[in-house]
Formats: sequence, structure tokens, C-alpha cells
Amino acid sequence: MREKVEAALNKIRPALVADGGNVELVDVNDGVVTVKLSGACAGCPMSTLTLKMGIERILKQEVPEVKEVVAT
Repeated sequence: MREKVEAALNKIRPALVADGGNVELVDVNDGVVTVKLSGACAGCPMSTLTLKMGIERILKQEVPEVKEVVAT
């Protein structure tokens, strides 16, 4: 499952990098994906929206076993 999640993140990453940010996979445990937002994303007030409505939504589409995405 970790490989599937990483592959899905690789599809999302270019959009984040274009805005000066990035996302790093920290852990996958029992359907919960932990990521670390970095760069511009780390201090952005919209990062929660990016995490839930962007990253989590796409990961759930690409990898149905994903239940939730959380940030460290």
C-alpha cells in the first residue's frame, strides 16, 4: 500500500512544487496516511484545505484503502 500512496503523491507533487511547497510521505498505518507538508505549504493558512480537499481526496480516489490523511 505504501508504494501505491507514494505513486499517488508523485502525481500531486508537481502542483505543490509549482506553488513553492511539497509533500513527504511519513507513514502508512492501517489506512491512515501521515504526510509532512514543507516549503510554502508548511506555513500556509490554506494548508489544511490543501491536505483534506486536495491530497486526501486524491489519495482516496487512487488508493481506496486510504481512510484518512493527517499531517505531522
